[in-house]
Amino acid sequence: MKKYTYTEEKDTRSGFGDGLTELGKTHPNVVALCADLIGSLKMNEFIKNHPERFFQIGIAEANMISIAAGLTIGGKIPFTGTFANFSTGRVYDQIRQCVAYSDKNVKICASHAGLTLGEDGATHQILEDIGLMKMLPGMTVINTCDYNQTKAATIAIADYEGPVYLRFGRPKVPVFMPTDQEFVIGKAIMLNEGTDVTIVATGHLVWEAIKAAEALETKGISAEVINIHTIKPLDEEAILKSVSKTGCIVTAEEHNMLGGLGESVARTLAENNPSPQEFVAVKDSFGESGTPAQLMEKYGLTDKDIVKAAEKVIKRK
Repeated sequence: MKKYTYTEEKDTRSGFGDGLTELGKTHPNVVALCADLIGSLKMNEFIKNHPERFFQIGIAEANMISIAAGLTIGGKIPFTGTFANFSTGRVYDQIRQCVAYSDKNVKICASHAGLTLGEDGATHQILEDIGLMKMLPGMTVINTCDYNQTKAATIAIADYEGPVYLRFGRPKVPVFMPTDQEFVIGKAIMLNEGTDVTIVATGHLVWEAIKAAEALETKGISAEVINIHTIKPLDEEAILKSVSKTGCIVTAEEHNMLGGLGESVARTLAENNPSPQEFVAVKDSFGESGTPAQLMEKYGLTDKDIVKAAEKVIKRK
């Protein structure tokens, strides 16, 4: 199998910040809004270069979304920034009515997603956001895996017409995707071809899936690994093509088992090619305070959990 290595670890939120900085130079209609979390969202450089295109809304997330929707009417491309919990759960009504229903060109950019927000605990973590956002008609949902992919996605969504939810995280994670890889919305990326089991992963779980595939190889199991960065629209063709070869699938995500990538994949299989599936995800619970590594282990989101799921699903073929 193809070997993936990395030389540094960087937080995906920095990929967003650097992508936004690039957009400031190339897209004069891009504006940024923040709900009192400039440092956390890495927006400082954009603000330094384009102070007239930044709006500090304060701790008023609903107002931020409504203002962003209004800015699109004048041809602006607004990027909103706050924690994923506050980007979705706190402002769902405004997103539904002002952005999704009205089909406004707003880019909702959400940091500190999932469990790996860590010590801030369950009130700041969110494990339901992908489900909330993918259920909105017309909403594109993206969940990136490393710094390079987050930067590329941030730049790509500026040229995409329509509402987008871009989800990324706080911890430093391996940077392993190519710097020059084109980000194509809705197009999965084949990381490793295999014959015995398909592993589709999103966000921070992509690196865990790569490590799991390496461990499975030592056991004589050939795993096909696919990076699903766009959860909606889902690359159903890539998933179905892979499962038609392997006969079974594991989905891996830092999200509630209910409403996430796994359920989207299950629906795709049910409609086209019913196949054994195992879910690596949080088992319908809230998170808690702890280090990212501790939480990933406790809630079953590590490479070892993916290995166990793969071995289990193969037996069901």
